[in-house]
Amino acid sequence: MLSKENIRNLLELRFEKDIHKKLSEIPKPSALKDIYKGANRIKEAIKNNGHIGIVGDYDVDGVISSAIMAEFFDDIGVKNYQVRIPNRFKDGYGLNPEIIDELGDVSLIITVDNGISAHEAAQICSERGIDLIITDHHMPPPELPKAYAIINPKQDDCEFPNIEICGAQVAWYVVGALKEVLGIEYDMANFLDLLAIAIIADMMELRDMNRLLVRLGISRINSSKRVAFRAIKEYYGKDKFECDDISFLIAPLINSAGRMDDAINSFNFLHTKNLKEANDYLDMIVDFNNSRKEEERALFESSLKDVENDENIIVTWGENWHEGVIGIVASRLAKHFKKPAIVFSIDKGRAKGSARSVGKLDILSLIAQHSSLLSSYGGHKGAAGLVCESENLQKFKEAINGSCFLMDMHKFCRSDELLGDISANEIDFELLEILEFFEPYGQKNPRPIFQLSQATVKNERVIGKEQNHLKLILEKDGKTLEALFFNFTRHVRVGENIDITFSISKNSFRGLVTPQLLIRELVE
Repeated sequence: MLSKENIRNLLELRFEKDIHKKLSEIPKPSALKDIYKGANRIKEAIKNNGHIGIVGDYDVDGVISSAIMAEFFDDIGVKNYQVRIPNRFKDGYGLNPEIIDELGDVSLIITVDNGISAHEAAQICSERGIDLIITDHHMPPPELPKAYAIINPKQDDCEFPNIEICGAQVAWYVVGALKEVLGIEYDMANFLDLLAIAIIADMMELRDMNRLLVRLGISRINSSKRVAFRAIKEYYGKDKFECDDISFLIAPLINSAGRMDDAINSFNFLHTKNLKEANDYLDMIVDFNNSRKEEERALFESSLKDVENDENIIVTWGENWHEGVIGIVASRLAKHFKKPAIVFSIDKGRAKGSARSVGKLDILSLIAQHSSLLSSYGGHKGAAGLVCESENLQKFKEAINGSCFLMDMHKFCRSDELLGDISANEIDFELLEILEFFEPYGQKNPRPIFQLSQATVKNERVIGKEQNHLKLILEKDGKTLEALFFNFTRHVRVGENIDITFSISKNSFRGLVTPQLLIRELVE
């Protein structure tokens, strides 16, 4: 049975190999290959008033990467630049020939959070005399695009430590290098609020420098002068943001514009200094997010009928499924079935897919084994995108499941989150403080899960607009506990004794803070 001291010690062990625990200890820009070559070329463009194009991506990481570069340029008085974020539905992913045309007479293009596979676009830039600086964090292909400079920590000959960082962090490092070569004073901590959101939203490992930046960033969000955060606080009636607000509120809002319409709306929301403008963009983004939820719910239900119990990896598809939500549906399927999931949308014979992993399974390397059946793919261990001809979908489904035949999927996919059994009397405000100390939770620092046996159900109530959540009052060893079971799998009876696994959250009501159990599953 776990005590509070056991719990504290187990959580501390997660970080014993962390090297970078202070801002002064994190890697310097010089650790990134080509960064000063790129920074000096940007400096030259600034000095000569050259026309600069910044090309981002339509997810949170790409939008924030673009916002970091644009805000830095604004702050140092650069006027001759433009930001272009591809539209998921019209442009597809990343830098392409059409976007180069739209940028017009640029002399320099900087990609953020994309570009590492943009061979055709790089060739066009070369032919037109446009210098291309690629800043990215995705896995490089065997042959790199022909660019002026490539700044990506995953390059074989890059000396950056073996830490998974997101595109916004690479852009931040570029700003750091620019500050150096320009010889100016600039507070790099200005961007910690945005970095925290990008790191969490892009599912980076929350260890080492990432953990440090997110912890500092969450504190920074609450003191930030950025009008976007003020608008969100006022709209949702929040006094302060907690860690979970990034995962469940801020990141989905920023993501929704790119999923449902055009990510430039989210960029403008973060970039504006005008509160009225921010509120107008927020109204629009909230509408996008509500539409996204409806689309996601319908698509999740449609995909369930295709799931076969004996498959190791869920692969499902449909005609004209909304491309903007297939990634979220893949996440929901993976969480629901505790298996990796890949969801495809078919349009005119072409299937665009989104993959999500579970546990320690490297979904990208598994997909790469079947590249002969794919038109393209990319991403990282936990999430990937892929494209194939619709006629190859069944073959791909069989092949990727076949490749798992000799793998111990249970070993790969089991959760490290379960810390053990806990006594009801250990669940109190002191435990909440211990758990809060080890936030933020996420990749490589999963939220601790506990098990409680033979708790008696004293009350059960169905809640939620869709009537798909349970609110329970439980009793164990004379202690009463409140519990929520989101998307519950079965009803329980008053008087029934149940075994549950759960995480613990903070419930604040009229200034009173109490622990609340969030049930993961009923242990049958």
